[in-house]
Formats: sequence, C-alpha cells, structure tokens
Amino acid sequence: MLIFKPFGPQALLVEWEQRIALDVHGAVMELYQKVAIQNIVGVLYQIPAYCSLTIGFNPELIAYQALLEQIAYLDRFPLAIGNIPTRQLSIPVCYESSFALDMPLVEAQTKLDRATIVRIHTSTAFRVYMLGFLPGFPYLGVLPEELKCDRRSTPSLKIPAQSVGLAGLQTGIYPSDAPGGWLIIGRTPFVTFNPNADDPFLFKVGDSVRFYSISVEEFEQETSKISPSAFNNSK
Repeated sequence: MLIFKPFGPQALLVEWEQRIALDVHGAVMELYQKVAIQNIVGVLYQIPAYCSLTIGFNPELIAYQALLEQIAYLDRFPLAIGNIPTRQLSIPVCYESSFALDMPLVEAQTKLDRATIVRIHTSTAFRVYMLGFLPGFPYLGVLPEELKCDRRSTPSLKIPAQSVGLAGLQTGIYPSDAPGGWLIIGRTPFVTFNPNADDPFLFKVGDSVRFYSISVEEFEQETSKISPSAFNNSK
C-alpha cells in the first residue's frame, strides 16, 4: 500500500514498504516511468530512491490534491511499455593496497581475507537504487551479507574521487574528493561525474552494475574520459 504525504509546499512524497529490495525498487521505478510518460502539467522533477519517489510540482499549475489523485490513479494500472529497460554496466576497480585504504578494517569486520572480499564484490550484480549525498554518488545494493560493514565511527576528512566503498549492505563510488565514512576497498579509473558534460552522471537509477578487478598497471593505462555509452556491456 502506498503512502502519500506532502514534502514541503512543492513536492509530493510517495512511500512504499521501507526495505531495500528489488521488488520494492522495481515498483518505485515503474511509477517513475508512468509519471514521466504522462508528462503531467506542473510536474517539475522526480527523485526515485530505495523505497520512495519524490515528485516536485508547481502549485500554480497543479494543486497538491490533484497531483496526488493522478499519481494514485496511475499506480493502479500496469506500465504500458512493458518491462523497464536496464543498462548493464561493467566497472573496473583496482583493489590493491594503494587504493584499498580501509581493506584491513573490512577484513577485520568480515573475518574474510582480501581475495575473498574481492571475489564476492566482483561476483555480485548490483542495482543503482538512488543517486545522492554527492552529485552522481551511486547507492548500489544489495551487498551480500558476508561483506556487511559498519561505517567509520570517525569519518575520513578526504576520500579520493572514484574510491569504491562499503557501508552496511551498500557499496558506492565517490564521484569527487569528499569527507566520508564508507570503508574504501578500491578505486575505479573511470570518471563517474563530469559537471561540464551534457549528461554529467555516468550512473542512472535502475542500472545494473558489475565490478571487475584490474591491476595497478591496468588502472594507470585506463582512460578516465570514456563515454558513458561505452559502459553498456557486460564483462
């Protein structure tokens, strides 16, 4: 059952069952697509997340109650275009010590060695559940239970851009240098956020992402200016 509530004077918040799961997120993305297809007058933007959808609107063009009723109506019917297409992205990561700044902490928490951690991380298909925290930061799940880790009790003052981290049952990539508490296990050579590009974000909500391991030498050889469309493959 959906829950509708105002999110400030110019946004409608739609909530589903509060859990991280593919079926819940699939429902979020289906409604997101329905709203996008309808092109409702007055709707300004949509922000999908793990189990919610925020819909911004112009109250001069559509009233909150009228928007709520339209969204509730749309939710009653299946998506006319069928299954939502999913991009398959393959992302290289160097898990060597110079990039895996917190690997010892992850090993201590999980009781696993580096090789096992890398094997599990690279053998899991992750979904991009949401973007946030930093521009273009992808929240990826669901991390296997064996790799579940607590965040740092004291955040690092500066985590290098493109660092790959773990937090709870999530993994993610820092798109820029920033403080943070995620445990860093590697780094990708790919630029995931370019504010000067027409489409600045590599990742989109709903993408399927797999990581593969590369050496330091391969990291240095990889180009960091690759078109996002080139990632639409499996490896």
